[in-house]
Amino acid sequence: MIRQLAIILSALLLLASTAFAQDAKLIDAAKKESGAIVAYGSMEQTQAEPIIEAFQKKSGLKVEYWRASATKAMDRALVELRAGKALFDVMVNNSGAIRLMQKDGVFVKYISPAARNFPREVVDAELGPKYRHAPVGIVYNKSMVKPADAPKSLEELLNPKYRGKVVMPDPTQHTTTLQWVASLYKIMGKEKADRFIHDLGATGPFLVESFAPAAERVMSGETPIAISLVRYVATGAEKGAPVDYVRLGKFLSIGQYLGLSNKAPHPNGGKALIDFFLGEESMKILAASGEFVTRKGIPHPVPDAGKIQAVEMDDFEANEFKEKSQEFQKIFLK
Repeated sequence: MIRQLAIILSALLLLASTAFAQDAKLIDAAKKESGAIVAYGSMEQTQAEPIIEAFQKKSGLKVEYWRASATKAMDRALVELRAGKALFDVMVNNSGAIRLMQKDGVFVKYISPAARNFPREVVDAELGPKYRHAPVGIVYNKSMVKPADAPKSLEELLNPKYRGKVVMPDPTQHTTTLQWVASLYKIMGKEKADRFIHDLGATGPFLVESFAPAAERVMSGETPIAISLVRYVATGAEKGAPVDYVRLGKFLSIGQYLGLSNKAPHPNGGKALIDFFLGEESMKILAASGEFVTRKGIPHPVPDAGKIQAVEMDDFEANEFKEKSQEFQKIFLK
């Protein structure tokens, strides 16, 4: 038994020392690449900046991060690549946008050594770990809507008493919300989902660019209820905003990946950033902000997080996104 423990300990120490050597070698190579590492993504600045600062302090490398909605970050990257002017090294985005770019041949395969710390089922053979998932649900302001009066289901959003009180991202413009609307059949059934989508559009919800401004309107009290990411409950608590979410049981959820550009001006720097991003320090930073990270052994601060049943949204081809967008224009932009 003692011998077995010694063998296991030796193996762990060897893995740790090998990883450290790989990190040092990679960072040395990255320092020879001129200019800052460039990352595009949909992750909010308040989440990305602590990770970037920690990486810069540890590695001595500089990072420039440009943030936009999932769709706009994807579009900017594709426009640059098609024009032969690749500027970004790493893409931090939702699985829907990442999959579209992957099919366009945007990424080169890179599986970080940190992938071994994630469950095997969340590690993609080309992209590496789906490092977090993001449940979408009903977020509300408790000072405007008492918990007892909050909707108990998605269908209850159709109640006339909530008319004019709901904000959501525009599903005709926001990739992830389009996926959410189109995937509702997975938790409602097709007939009920089709009816709900049309009825929701008829209520005239206030439409914004993405999940962040939807949640911000609830935190500030501009709008009582939002369809947004559940993690904003933790963000709101940090800001002192009285927000909570409806315990739906099953939540449609979107995964997020990191992609290394196949035209990366700083390929070694990009790899080094991905390695750090998937590390324990970075994942703890994300978890503290309410993110549902998938790295082993990191808990979630959102109340009742363990009871959330995440159902993965469907991914779509580019032509399917276009068709769905046109379909939803008739429903939500009447």
